Amino acid sequence: MNLYGAPALSLEEFPAYHQDLIVGASVQVSAPLGQYDAHRLLNIGTNRWAVKPEVGVSKALGRFTLEFLPGVTFFTDNPDFVGRTRAQDPIYSVQGHLIYSFPAGPWGAVDGTYYGGGRTTVDGRAGSDRQDNTRVGGTLSLPVDRDNSVKLYASTGVTTRTGTSFDTFGVAWQYRWGGGL
Repeated sequence: MNLYGAPALSLEEFPAYHQDLIVGASVQVSAPLGQYDAHRLLNIGTNRWAVKPEVGVSKALGRFTLEFLPGVTFFTDNPDFVGRTRAQDPIYSVQGHLIYSFPAGPWGAVDGTYYGGGRTTVDGRAGSDRQDNTRVGGTLSLPVDRDNSVKLYASTGVTTRTGTSFDTFGVAWQYRWGGGL
């Protein structure tokens, strides 16, 4: 939800719009769906709810855009975890992006993410799975024509306490529609 900045624009007004400061918020809710068998340690479902409120702030500075996104994920308990109760502390996260818009449409970004917390307990006994992780990455978006672009992206773990020591890279094809923009 947009809280400040970025007003609704008509198609005619949109080309003249220049971003300044934008503030928004979102809430992501994950329901306890998916297969869950209380007698198995590994399951597709988690048998609990998760709620993640997040705030986003974006500020344009010439060809650069700075973005900052703090959030926190809260979890309900799983009362049927192999016959026991599994709880998890909140996971706190923050993302930052520095985006540069090149003339004629390409853009590139350098990204950083930190997340920490999330220690689990089973029947009150704390696990050794608290997260304290940072990642960095980059993105390059290249226009092909008015409606199509190719996006290249990569990220890697910088510091890893628990479970996120991996590299990601990929290519995405994007198609834009919207009344002749």
